[in-house]
Amino acid sequence: MKILILADDFPPQSFGGAGISTFDLACGLQKAGHQVFVITTCQEKSDEAKLNKQGLKIFRIFANYHERWRAYLSLYNPQTIRKVRKIIKEVNPDIVHAHNIHSYLSYYCLKIAKEARKAVFLTARDVMSFNYEKLTTKKYLEHGDCYTSWWDHLKQAKKRYNPFRNIIIRHYLKYVDKIFAISHALKRALNENKIENVEVVYNAIDPNNWLVPSKKIEEFKKKYHLQGKKVIFFGGRISGPKGLEQISQAVVKVKKEIPATVLLIAGKGAIGWLSGDELKAAYHSADVVVMPSICFEAFGRAAIEGKVCKKPEVATCYGGVPEVVQDGVTGFIVNPFNIELMAEKIIDLLKNPKKARQFGRAGFERVKEHFSLDFNIKQTLSWYQKFLK
Repeated sequence: MKILILADDFPPQSFGGAGISTFDLACGLQKAGHQVFVITTCQEKSDEAKLNKQGLKIFRIFANYHERWRAYLSLYNPQTIRKVRKIIKEVNPDIVHAHNIHSYLSYYCLKIAKEARKAVFLTARDVMSFNYEKLTTKKYLEHGDCYTSWWDHLKQAKKRYNPFRNIIIRHYLKYVDKIFAISHALKRALNENKIENVEVVYNAIDPNNWLVPSKKIEEFKKKYHLQGKKVIFFGGRISGPKGLEQISQAVVKVKKEIPATVLLIAGKGAIGWLSGDELKAAYHSADVVVMPSICFEAFGRAAIEGKVCKKPEVATCYGGVPEVVQDGVTGFIVNPFNIELMAEKIIDLLKNPKKARQFGRAGFERVKEHFSLDFNIKQTLSWYQKFLK
């Protein structure tokens, strides 16, 4: 069948978790024998182009505007609408599967796809379909309440606030045959905010793509002076909600017990975004992978990237992460605001390599059972088939 994927960000332009997960899905569908097309965006006019990457036919279209207009242009963006409509007509896909479209492509694309009489799907990868930014409200962090009111939105958006934003998004979501959430926690959050018709399809990874020669791992350690060190790997974006301040405080305490400890940060602003073999080598170089987000983390791709490299994890209690990291089995779940406990769990794994290896092996088996790309592709295709006309 012909499958058209819509995604604001897509490699090689983006190496965030959402972009990589969407790319893996596209490659998996293409490997399963289907024709896969991708519409994505770029923020420089000179980058607009038609590309072919690993058999995927990619339409990269230009779209850019000041963030102050996102609450409006994310609903209907005249920069992209005409081009998307033209490409859908040209490709004539059987399936249109949208992912993150809340920045540049806009939710109106769902209406265009359904008007073309296509089966339409949306994978919700974050909370942006009902929230203006990452979910860090006090009532969520303290009570687990994911419902966000107009007052929450006004505090987040301030002058960018659009009182009709969520109403219009829910209207466009009616054109979708099925919404996929990447965790049960995200499904519950969507339901709490009046978004229904949701099923859970977890993110996935191909273990075979994460094999790295030991020589490359040693080269990576040498390049970043990691030989003889206990390495704590933080692979998230450098921002407050990702918990960088909390893990930095925890590492200070860890170093008092284990002086040879280093915190390796692979997000933007440190050693830059890592991709390909370098990213894989970073995970393989680690003794512990940490994911200390202080926001609703819909899934946390780092959780399966660490597992596929057989690494134990110390991860946040927020969002869907506890569905991926089994506390006391594949790693430890902690409240990242509890700095003492987070440091204690990291020290435990660094001082007990046998336990760390046991957790790592259990995590690898969990990936194969629940988060393998092959299973994800079969699950996704089965949903496609239910709505093909």
